[in-house]
Amino acid sequence: MPNRVGQRTLQLHNRPAVAGYAAVVGQKEGEGPLADQFDRINEDSLLGEASFERAESALQKMAVGIALEKAGCTAGDVQYIFAGDLLNQCIGSSFGLRDYNIPFIGLYGACSTMALSLAMAAIFVDSGAATLTAAVTSSHFCAAERQFRFPLEYGGQRPPTAQWTVTGAGAAIVAAQGGGPFVQAVTVGKMVDLGVKDANNMGAAMAPAAAQTIEDFLQDTGTAPADYDLILTGDLGEVGSGLLMELLEKDGIDISGVHNDCGLLIFDRENQDVHAGGSGCGCAGSVLCSYIFNQLREGKLQNILFCATGALMSTTSSQQGESIPGVAHLLQITAR
Repeated sequence: MPNRVGQRTLQLHNRPAVAGYAAVVGQKEGEGPLADQFDRINEDSLLGEASFERAESALQKMAVGIALEKAGCTAGDVQYIFAGDLLNQCIGSSFGLRDYNIPFIGLYGACSTMALSLAMAAIFVDSGAATLTAAVTSSHFCAAERQFRFPLEYGGQRPPTAQWTVTGAGAAIVAAQGGGPFVQAVTVGKMVDLGVKDANNMGAAMAPAAAQTIEDFLQDTGTAPADYDLILTGDLGEVGSGLLMELLEKDGIDISGVHNDCGLLIFDRENQDVHAGGSGCGCAGSVLCSYIFNQLREGKLQNILFCATGALMSTTSSQQGESIPGVAHLLQITAR
């Protein structure tokens, strides 16, 4: 059973294993520095579907299928699937996964959904509620643009703080036993809102939540940044990563030597026009379920913190002048 450590962290003593994982992405992501890490690169942004929303569902279905195959199991073996995305009512997940006939638990954590879904999948396994679960999330640039900002046909200009929503999906199969990587601990984050209202500056909205969750975890566990090979945030991008450093430094915490961000890893910002970096559920999902898990399995990383971040906004809240609450969920993941 999970054991609470400090105020907000759960230690998972049975160490649920990531038995299989997969990442599928779009053409732009396939032109970035992690191209050789992804399981599949789709050059057609519609994936042969009639709409971008259906294409996003196809990404999830594809990612789960590959992850199941790599884990050596079938959909019938999975007891629960935890999934979410950025579309209204999370239709990317519900329509993408309906054919698998797996008990479905829909989640919404905005761009933190990979951490949220993987945390819930691991907690269910560690507690004995299940022996095999799945976690998946996705985003699609074209679908997200017309839902949260403007249709592509509008041709609106993007400010320097804007990030490029990743077209991609990440899926992980979590088992009671296996060769790893292993989920050691989980910290579920609090909502943090410092009044940011700019929907084109997600990094600024999410950085305070990331700082709070990382600080909570370190305090709960009595550890320091130097105890980890990597502290990986999910799509803060350039702006948010800089703000994260500043916020933590004010409290005497320096993560600069071990920090990186999925939104900075997935694209080559020198040669790809993505402004402040990548974003979207599929950003953290596809980076974790490819490059990072590969590094753990190869022993190049031993002990990491994965802290995915989300901006809990909608078009309705933005149009009504609301600020943007941020949330960040953290997992400690080890190679052994």
